[in-house]
Amino acid sequence: MNIFAQSTSDYDTLVLGLFYGEELNDTEISTVLKRDKFEGNFGASYVYNTTEKRVLVLGLGKKENFDQNKLREIMAKAQRLLTSLKSEVAYLQLETDLEDEIYAEFAAIGLLTGEYAFDKYKTKKSPKTLKEVYLNASSQKSVDKGVKISNATSFARNLSNEPAQFVTPETLAQYASQLDGIETKIYERDEVAKMGMNAYLAVGQGSINPPKFIHMHYKPQNPKKTIALIGKGITFDSGGMDLKPAASMLTMRDDMSGAACVIAVMSLLNEFKPDIEVHGIIAACENMISGKAYKPGDILTAKNGKTIEVENTDAEGRITLADALCYACELEVDEIIDIATLTGACMVALGSQCAGLLGNNKNLMDKIQNVANNQGERFWQLPMFAEYFDMLKSDVADMKNTGGRWGGASSAGTFLNEFVNPDIAWAHLDIAGTAFLDKPQKDLIKGATGIGVRTLINYILGE
Repeated sequence: MNIFAQSTSDYDTLVLGLFYGEELNDTEISTVLKRDKFEGNFGASYVYNTTEKRVLVLGLGKKENFDQNKLREIMAKAQRLLTSLKSEVAYLQLETDLEDEIYAEFAAIGLLTGEYAFDKYKTKKSPKTLKEVYLNASSQKSVDKGVKISNATSFARNLSNEPAQFVTPETLAQYASQLDGIETKIYERDEVAKMGMNAYLAVGQGSINPPKFIHMHYKPQNPKKTIALIGKGITFDSGGMDLKPAASMLTMRDDMSGAACVIAVMSLLNEFKPDIEVHGIIAACENMISGKAYKPGDILTAKNGKTIEVENTDAEGRITLADALCYACELEVDEIIDIATLTGACMVALGSQCAGLLGNNKNLMDKIQNVANNQGERFWQLPMFAEYFDMLKSDVADMKNTGGRWGGASSAGTFLNEFVNPDIAWAHLDIAGTAFLDKPQKDLIKGATGIGVRTLINYILGE
């Protein structure tokens, strides 16, 4: 689908927006809408056909509640409606109070979100009849930005939706190595061992697929600051020796959603060329059960020398992130942001509508949360008080890898904090509940969401 910021008279469907309680400029259509009591409630739609034209009217809800994210949602719905109408060329004439650049960007994001489907393995593909969409906007640059970010988000969603038989640590390494303008180094098992990342290696030792430690690097000529992005890269999580129930294991291909997000964001840097140096880091592996798998009660030594008693092998993500965080701290970065499907506790606390946000720097967390709100990706700050470490105390090591049933998202964040240099601003994004949906939500269909791509790229761009 091609999207243009320009008007056209050559279309098969005209799309109009109606705010609740208002009327369209077209008297004929307004009369029909009044007759059929179409009031413009958000998400409602009405198709009006004449011998000369087809008009799709979208309800935009109350004008005071309408923003860029409502636009994104309604555009996703518009795309699906236009596809069901077998429209090939549509002209969108939505009159809103949004700035032209914002309108163009978020309309493009919404349209492409509505087009997304993961049907790679279906013999009958989802229809994609809509070929061209024209917007009553003037900023093609903003449209193009929205398209690039949407394509990267779709890439992340595809990676997370792919079966684990196809997306292995090696697959993630291959994708990371193919990014334009990004220098990528893949560390093999022996090299990782020499660097002292034995905690991460323990998680992956039960799998026949070897671990891959991935370091992507984007460096402009005169960077204003340096950021490390770390994505949890468990390409399949069986739970290890503390085996998950079958139902809980079914969607564990998505346990690398953080890694998918980081690769997607790194893919955009050469497109937008921000004056920020960015390191993308993924400790990729599988958490499998076998005769070689790590076991409850094992004591692991992380890269910074701290020891971890394994209380539960299904709390593996934080163990891999521990070494990744240590590695990032050695790069002399200004900020570290990790994104991970880390805890079921975060999902219990915040559901699938909102992700958790923890860290050691309130200013950094506030900035991320503000960007996320603008992008329609919700994050909520959770506490990380020193008392949470009491839950992690071990009789035989520096700490355990779990802190009991209660406050699991916060105790996990407190665990990670043990591997972060306190002089470096750090934020942890727990996307366990939001990375993969078991039913459609707003503009998203069931499955992987690509959460974090819009937030992190816009944070890097300073927007």
